[in-house]
Amino acid sequence: MFSQVDDEPKTIIFYGDSITAGYGIGTDFAFPELIEQKLIKDGHQVEIVNAGLSGETSAGGVTRIDWILNRKFDVFVLELGANDGLRGIPVDETKKNLKIIISKVRDKYPETSILVTGMMVPPNMGEEYSVAYQTIFSEIASEENVNLMPFLLKDVAGLEELNQPDGIHPNVEGHKIIAENLYQYVVEML
Repeated sequence: MFSQVDDEPKTIIFYGDSITAGYGIGTDFAFPELIEQKLIKDGHQVEIVNAGLSGETSAGGVTRIDWILNRKFDVFVLELGANDGLRGIPVDETKKNLKIIISKVRDKYPETSILVTGMMVPPNMGEEYSVAYQTIFSEIASEENVNLMPFLLKDVAGLEELNQPDGIHPNVEGHKIIAENLYQYVVEML
């Protein structure tokens, strides 16, 4: 006997900053849309919600999360913290904010699968800050028992041909690689 629930599409929220939002290339070419296309092609019934906002910090994410929680979802991909790192916001503050977001998601939708995407900061932030910053994502994943993609920009960061002229935001080709790398994490959570 088949349950009709099995046939209902799964909703995936990508909650992030300018990278999620597709800064400079548009949402149609950003990694959330590319992941949706691949999931559908592979036979998954999904609906993707791109909740990326350029310039968003983890504190802004805390402020905005209640609005996102008005809609039920099955998978929550948290891609925030990069702007914190670029601004030198204390890592403890970033970590606290990301944990608040996870807590709010869990409180409202306990069955939701959560994925945190890790980030790194440029070396000009200093080695001590860079190392401390990079470790918060694995600490959060461990402490909150959520899934972790260690580095969202794996195979993209620092490669001129995969980034826009600012050297920070991936171009269309860069987003394709992010989507390919992130896909394996998302599909396992469905």
